[in-house]
Amino acid sequence: MTATTDGSAGAVGPRAAAASTTHDTDASGADGPAARALERGVGHLLAHQDPAGWWKGDLETNVTMDAEDLLLRQFLGILDADTTRATALHVRRLQYEDGSWPTFHDGPGEISATVEAYVALRLAGDPPEAPHMARASAWVRARGGIASARVFTRIWLALFGWWRWDDLPELPPELLFLPKWFPLNIYDFGCWARQTIVPLTVVSATRPVRPAPFPLDELHTDPARPNPPRPLAPATGWDGLFQRLDKALRLYHRVAPRAVRRTAMNLAARWIVERQENDGCWGGIQPPAVYSIIALHLLGYDLGHPVVRAGLESLDRFAVRGEDGSRMIEACQSPVWDTCLATIALADAGLSPDHPALVKAVDWMLDEEITRTGDWAVQRPGLPPGGWAFEFHNDTYPDIDDTAEVLLALRRVDHPNPARVRAAAERGIRWTLGMQSRNGAWGAFDADNTSAFPNKLPFCDFGEVIDPPSADVTAHVVEMLAHEGLAKDPRTRRGIAWLLAEQEPNGAWFGRWGVNYVYGTGSVLPALTAAGLPVTHPAVRRAVDWLGTVQNEDGGWGEDLRSYREEEWIGRGASTASQTAWALIALLAAGERESEAVRRGVDWLAATQREDGSWDEPHFTGTGFPWDFSINYHLYRQVFPVTALGRYVHGEPAPGGAPAGAPGAPVGASLGGDR
Repeated sequence: MTATTDGSAGAVGPRAAAASTTHDTDASGADGPAARALERGVGHLLAHQDPAGWWKGDLETNVTMDAEDLLLRQFLGILDADTTRATALHVRRLQYEDGSWPTFHDGPGEISATVEAYVALRLAGDPPEAPHMARASAWVRARGGIASARVFTRIWLALFGWWRWDDLPELPPELLFLPKWFPLNIYDFGCWARQTIVPLTVVSATRPVRPAPFPLDELHTDPARPNPPRPLAPATGWDGLFQRLDKALRLYHRVAPRAVRRTAMNLAARWIVERQENDGCWGGIQPPAVYSIIALHLLGYDLGHPVVRAGLESLDRFAVRGEDGSRMIEACQSPVWDTCLATIALADAGLSPDHPALVKAVDWMLDEEITRTGDWAVQRPGLPPGGWAFEFHNDTYPDIDDTAEVLLALRRVDHPNPARVRAAAERGIRWTLGMQSRNGAWGAFDADNTSAFPNKLPFCDFGEVIDPPSADVTAHVVEMLAHEGLAKDPRTRRGIAWLLAEQEPNGAWFGRWGVNYVYGTGSVLPALTAAGLPVTHPAVRRAVDWLGTVQNEDGGWGEDLRSYREEEWIGRGASTASQTAWALIALLAAGERESEAVRRGVDWLAATQREDGSWDEPHFTGTGFPWDFSINYHLYRQVFPVTALGRYVHGEPAPGGAPAGAPGAPVGASLGGDR
């Protein structure tokens, strides 16, 4: 086959030719089902590259994003009929027959999502007595009513007087005065939580209430007592301690000196404005953006102010329109992540390293490099900047995971400007090494973001609020360092030691940013073998054995998000294209190419591929917060199967092979590699 820039597929370089002679009698041969599926998958992926060089799949989460978008517009007085109608189409489509809404495909109904979706449909004009609305309100009441919803949901309701501000945890803006060494300072929180908490301190201090367009009595178990008092937990435990701290902060709210509070809110405003990105968003994610707009508006920034106007325009760009006219709001956009994964997939599928699509992708990724200091420098002052973020615009929060995968992608491509690639790679490697935590592993955005206190706050019931090291991020870094000639570097060896210590008794690894143990294991095994662990190593063999025990009867792999809470779901769930690919990538790295498990997995991918070269995947296999916030990355179903099939047909990428921009020597050689 030959590959062309218009998306058609064909002979894709010397690796393809070698594969056709080596494996022409089995499933991976030039005429075998794996090779045919790979050819179709490559064609589909090439056809969806943007002319600028990037890829981006839809990022689907849950209806709270859509509901909160409507509530924001209602609060600001800019809600229009077309937006409301289009959003309601999307929200109605996702309601279960019992009246509830889930937070992931086929997941259980969730009370906060159901409350927010119900309010969104009330804003759209759906009457409470309509059958679908009556089922929803009955479902909510049966589970304790609004009082059982998370704090964030009740904050949105408090904005319209549907909940009392006095019945919410206190969050004073004076929090910004705390130095970084003091417990519960804002840098103790993960970057996504800190970006949300700072504007919410302004909202909490001002306690605004807009006129409610309708009552919500039907969502209370007892409208006369919507929030029955509950006894305090014992003062000897963390819950009791923080409940009493919250009571003290409520008292402070009543007596806070005006000058001190005004100074704190001005500091919050400056903090927010300084972190607005060039596209108008904050951190490239929806929650900080909506709360930042509300906070600034409460502080006197009118809707025509350039900061607020740009923020609202950025949220409009998060809207995805369906063919039926529906409107879905993405919580975030993932072009850098999608582009580096697509580049790796196409390179591993056999495209020539100088293929125009790959060169164009590298051009775009190089333009996205972040060379300015962000919040990560609070923990690592003096570390030179470098690296990549997840989104189109997010210079404040580059992340270690994206940086590692971009560097792996750069290594796969023969770029016409090798000096530029090499310089970017050196900066990225240096920054990544500098972000290693004290325990030898890597978190996603910050180093040593491991305080135990933030998760204890009554306010923090919405998911993970700290950013400790994880196995999947650490594995991607170790894999990248191995490919850069740094496998023997002491910092890499510390990362490997941490990974080996984190292996579960069953042989798997926990997946922080993907679902779940299949993702963690699919990330770690390629890293360990790339770094030189033999496939006979006991940790590798235990992982291989575990993957064999959780393979589905149909030959695929799947894992439900409930595995984050319920042991019986670990490694169990309907087969999906992305999770099957993760398992195959792990097994191939472990030398299992000729195994029955790999053959069955490859057969499943080939048999479930659509005619257009894509795979269907309604299930959510991405993780924002384990269990609490789940993601369906619509490009996962494409990039990971192409990667797995490419490695099956063409073999594993060799560590320290084609360098990032400089033929002959890994970038690590100039950074003290193999010390």
